[in-house]
Amino acid sequence: MIIVDKALAEREAEGNPIRVGMVGAGFMAQGVANQICNTTPGMVLVAISNRNADKARGCFEYAGVKGATAVDSVAALDAAIASSTPAYTDDPFVLTGSDGIDVLLEVTGSIDFGAGVVLDAFKQGKHVVVMNPELDSTLGPLLKLYADEAGVVYTTSDGDQPGVQGNLFRYVRGLGATPLLMGNIKGLQDPYRNPTTQEGFARQWGQNPWMVTSFADGTKVSFEQATVANAFGLTVLSRGMSRGLEHRAHVDELTKVYDVDELRAAGGAIDYVVGATPGPGVFCLATHDDPKQKHYLNLYKLGEGPLYSFYQPYHLCHFETPTSLARAVLFGDPTMAPDGAPKVEVVATAKVDLKAGQQLDAYGGYMHYGEAEKASVTAEERLLPQGVAEGCRLVRDVPKDQAISYDDVELPEGRLCDRLRAEQANRFDMVSVAA
Repeated sequence: MIIVDKALAEREAEGNPIRVGMVGAGFMAQGVANQICNTTPGMVLVAISNRNADKARGCFEYAGVKGATAVDSVAALDAAIASSTPAYTDDPFVLTGSDGIDVLLEVTGSIDFGAGVVLDAFKQGKHVVVMNPELDSTLGPLLKLYADEAGVVYTTSDGDQPGVQGNLFRYVRGLGATPLLMGNIKGLQDPYRNPTTQEGFARQWGQNPWMVTSFADGTKVSFEQATVANAFGLTVLSRGMSRGLEHRAHVDELTKVYDVDELRAAGGAIDYVVGATPGPGVFCLATHDDPKQKHYLNLYKLGEGPLYSFYQPYHLCHFETPTSLARAVLFGDPTMAPDGAPKVEVVATAKVDLKAGQQLDAYGGYMHYGEAEKASVTAEERLLPQGVAEGCRLVRDVPKDQAISYDDVELPEGRLCDRLRAEQANRFDMVSVAA
């Protein structure tokens, strides 16, 4: 989206920068703060909210921003913005309620909490960019409906692998080709990793061991690929996708690995591979129906088909997030958002033998990992979405590597995510298994 830089330059010249509010202050939020504050003309980070307000203030300090002030009301935040004073708070609804914010960036990794913040932002007429595939894959189709009804943009972010795939899908489709497989490249896949095994790596990079575990055990890539599937009407060929197909070669060679007829019959699919180069990027396998264009594709070194490989060799996460913020505000263009009813869900699968009476921990933990599955199968088999698993209490044993069902658990009382899951099923005329 090269056009964004000129549009932002115009906003900078006019003295009318895009005003961003950010909810969340973790590892990725720090990078976003630094990117906006130091290298994105035409955009200003006016406020940060985090449950621990000191961490929100720390995000500004990480970016070298001095003089941030604590606020506890919408009026106080509006006054801070009017005086060009960066502000922080422990109350996200101070941000959603402020007229001085053009777009909200949600980067918490939380589902129940994040959904409440996003819905209030829509109610207040704000565009929302999420760096939260967990939320998007669990409730994104419903959130998109609410955004449309409010006349605002709801979107995932450039830079994250799902957003990069969204850009690639649109690019390939714009060439007149038909994307049949959208893929993610990983360096590791082991469903039995846990925060103890990943602690050293997490410490090395200043990350949360539970989040790092979700990368290693396949949960994160399942969430990510589900968001891609739900944006473009794709499916999975089998539960868990290829479960980490080892491909220690270039992604171009994957054109000989997948069956084009199977992909066509499925209407397009998502997947991921382990060890492919160039990583850690994304790829698209596509076809073209025009014999004349096939001749040109062969001339341009993409081969004879029927599958052609397109890829991006990297994803730069927070570096590209401002692009999505600008696209939403300036062009009303979502980087990637759900389109209709969910096609793929992420189901919770036992990482160890689980016993009745245990309370399920969070994703990226010790008890379960996520696997992508068709939404229709998830509903028919009453499978428990990974996004709502935390806090559920088992009412019977579940053996290792078996998907957990709603019949296996008692749901915590009063959760927003369960009410929204039921509403999502109702609005899309799907089978509702949520309380």
